[in-house]
Order: sequence, then structure tokens, then C-alpha cells
Amino acid sequence: MGIIVNQSVKGTIYTYIGVILGFVTTGILLPRIYTTEQVGLLKILVAYSTLIASFGTLGINGVSIRLFPFFRDEKRKHHGYLANILLVGTIGFVLATSLIMVLKPWIIHLSAEKSALFVENFNYLIILVLFQIFFSLLDAYNAALLNVVIGTLLKEVVQRILIILSIGLYFIDLISFNLFVLLYVISISLPTIVIVITLIRQKQFSLHTDFKFLNRNLLVSIGSVSLFSILSGFSLIIIQNVDVIMINSMVGLGSTGVYSVCFFFGLVISLPARSIIRIVNIVTAQAWKDNNLKLISEIYTKSCLTLFIFGLLLFIGVWANIDNVFHILGPDYISGKWVIFFIGLSSLFDMVTGANGSILGTSRNYNMQTVFLAILVILLITINLILIPRYGITGAALGGAISLGILNLMRFWYLLYKFGLQPFNIRFIFVAFFGVISYFLSTFIPTFSNFIVDIFFRSLFLTISFCGPIYLLKISEDINNKIDEILIMLKIKRTI
Repeated sequence: MGIIVNQSVKGTIYTYIGVILGFVTTGILLPRIYTTEQVGLLKILVAYSTLIASFGTLGINGVSIRLFPFFRDEKRKHHGYLANILLVGTIGFVLATSLIMVLKPWIIHLSAEKSALFVENFNYLIILVLFQIFFSLLDAYNAALLNVVIGTLLKEVVQRILIILSIGLYFIDLISFNLFVLLYVISISLPTIVIVITLIRQKQFSLHTDFKFLNRNLLVSIGSVSLFSILSGFSLIIIQNVDVIMINSMVGLGSTGVYSVCFFFGLVISLPARSIIRIVNIVTAQAWKDNNLKLISEIYTKSCLTLFIFGLLLFIGVWANIDNVFHILGPDYISGKWVIFFIGLSSLFDMVTGANGSILGTSRNYNMQTVFLAILVILLITINLILIPRYGITGAALGGAISLGILNLMRFWYLLYKFGLQPFNIRFIFVAFFGVISYFLSTFIPTFSNFIVDIFFRSLFLTISFCGPIYLLKISEDINNKIDEILIMLKIKRTI
């Protein structure tokens, strides 16, 4: 677990720097400087490009996670693995661009009436798809080399700093909105160039080929994993973006902007999972290769417990400060209150089931991950078609929470049935108890007139009342060890 803890701690630090920057961007700047339609444009561009780029990777990210251990050989340049994935990425981009051209009349027709601003900026999709495909491929390759931190730094920190700078130029009237959109696209694209430079500096960027290494059995495995990864990846991206696309077409670009901003506050709860799950993917793939079920079980239990602790603290923290959130966002966004609740709740449930997707996706039964995700896509679209016309953006958030809950229950049941794996024990009950009590006690704190002061004291109380008992009772060995390391670094002796 050492490499998981070390990489996840570094990644989590960058993630939370990204949270602060994302809060400045999504929580403060965008709602105050731009109209809800302009915010919606930025989100819908990212949603469509992410969806199409997931197809353009042609499933190679799944190969990097599951099969890279068979290629790993630094002396032989990993048998030309990087050159292979860049070739696949080029083919994927050509296919993705063709898909954009085919779908363009349909997408424009769908958006013309309620989202004219999106139609005007449609062609940016091609640029975004190009850079998202290659960033995704190179980041997965870098993660397979057991370095998940660079990708997190670039996407969570560097990209958001560039966006904030672009917003600043627009705010002081140095650029028009059209030029801002271009800079926004460049900000999303630039991390791809940086990760190439990083790989070159680390001497891990080689165009060496070794096609002889690709024997028939390996090619069959690559083809099989790629196929199911395309389906899984595409399904997952649909799940992550279909609500924005459906709200845009069924309600309008303004509601898309409100939903996207409020979605961010609910999504904050799941952010600690990003770094942990990325390194868990690599370690569990190696563990399956070595048939080390004991290690997989240990990873499953510890990751679920750690993520539940972080997730529950953030969930009660966000909901205890929900009125303060809308002091920040302003009255135009108040309709998104229950979006934050339901997205936050679904994020928490996703955290408490931890690494089930990673474990299933890297196992010999990885195809079941695709089956479950396909079921989820159908379920999510169906529920959204029912709930969005009736409840608007709240219906989309509720539909997402229901669908994601069902997905995690299916994965949990399958791992239990097939491999006898289940992560839960009495420690989870203690964590839930401390969370409920901490939130309940926080409701007795009087409301301060200054909402920033209120956020500070309310959050401080929740952190101490929730984390204190967890640390003192040694609920999580990993968390206690990391806190002890920090105390030693600060030369604070433990007296308990």
C-alpha cells in the first residue's frame, strides 16, 4: 500500500489546490462575470468534446491499465508501447473528426433553438477532441509508469490557472468573449504539450517500435481489452456528460450553466478518489497478474474506508454550509440547491464503495464492467427523460444519484459473488456515526452575519468533531500513519 499512499497523498494535495482554483473559477468568477448562457457554452463544449474524445482513444487507456505490466521493460523502451498508442491515437482522431462531421447537422439542429451560442462555437470541438485524445493516452501511459501525479497537476492546477488568467483578461476588457472562448480552449489543450515535454525530460518518450513483441496472443488480448474499454469508456463518459447534454436540449443553455456550476459543489466530495483510484488501477492490475487476491482484498478494504472518511467529511461540510454556498453564487443559482445535495450524495456513495470499479475492470472478468456500464447508460437516459421534464435540473441530479447507486450495488454484488471480496466492517459504522453526530451538533452553531466567518468556524468545528475521534480511535491505519508523519515533520510529539 506504500506506493498507493504516497502517490495518492501527492495527487490529493494537487487535487485540493485544484478544488480551490475550481471554486474560484466555477463558484466565484464564472457566475459573477458571465451570463448563465455563456457558462453553459463552456460546459457543453467540454461535455461534447469529452464524449467524442473517449471514442477517439479506441480503448487504449484500458490496455495501458490492464496490459502494460506485460510490456514493462525500460531497457527495451517498453517494447515500443508509446509509439503504438500514438499511432492508435492518430487513427482515433481521424475517426473522431469524421464522427463530428457526420453528427454536426444533428447536433446543430438539436441546439439551434435554445443554444445558439453553442452553434456559433461548434468548430472548437475538433481542437478540443484532438488534445483530449492525446492527453488521455499520454496520461494513462505515464500513470502506468507509476506516476499519476503529473496528470493531476496539469489538469487540476495548471489548466485552471490558465483559465483564471483568461477570465481576468476578459474582466478587465482586454479581450472579447469570442477571444476568451479561444483562450479557454487553449487552456484545456496546453497540458497535452506539457505532458509530452515531461515524458521527454524523464526519458520515457520514445518512438522506438518493436512489432515483433506483439505476438498473436498479446494482440488478441489487446483487441479484446480495447473493445471492452471503448464500450466502458464511452459508457462512462456518457454517464458523466449526458445530463448536461440533455438539459441543454430539453431546458436550455441557461439551465445548463446553473446545473454545471452547482454540479461542481456536489462533485467536490468525490475529488479525493481521483488520485487514489488512478494508482489503485495500476497496482490491482499487477496484483491480478500475480494472482495476489490477498493484496486486492486489502486494497479494497483500505481504499473504501479512506475514501468514506474523506467523502463523508466533505459531504457534511458542504451541506452544513449550503446557505453560505448561495451567498457566493448569488440568487440566479438558487434553483440548483438540490442538485448539490443529490450529486453530493451520489459522490459519497461512489466513495464508500471505493475501488470496486478498478478491481473489476482490471480482473479477468473486466467485460462485466462494460455490461454494468451499458445497463447504467440505458437506465440513466430513461430516468432523465422522465425526471428532467418534471423536475428540471433537480431531476437530472436525482436521476444521476439513482443510476450511480445501482451501478455500485451491481459491482459490489458481483465482486462478492465471484471473488468473495467485500470491504465493509464495523469501522464504517463508527465513521457514519461520527459524521451524523458532527453534522447534528453543527446545526446548533449560531449563524454569523459574515458568511466567510461562518464558513470558517462551521467547517473548523466539523473537521475537529469528526476527525478527532477517528484519529484517536485509530479507525484508519493509513490516515493515522500519514498524520503521524506530518506531526513528526512538524516536530510535534504525539502525547496520545
